[in-house]
Amino acid sequence: MRRYEWRAKCRTAILETETSAIEGELSDAEDAVVMRTRELFRETGADVELERDALDDALYSLRALRHALEKRTRAV
Repeated sequence: MRRYEWRAKCRTAILETETSAIEGELSDAEDAVVMRTRELFRETGADVELERDALDDALYSLRALRHALEKRTRAV
């Protein structure tokens, strides 16, 4: 995966407005974050640590969005 491809996927998922597409975009973004996290597992350096922090934040945001959508779906 290209270094910051996961960021584009996260941005797409978070900004998606089409209800029928959100689930797929969320899954793609989560998969990309997990894949990039695995790629960085054995790497070190200041840039790597910054990216790991960004990956953690992104995954947290994606999971929060998923949770909010599930709550909304149950309420409807």
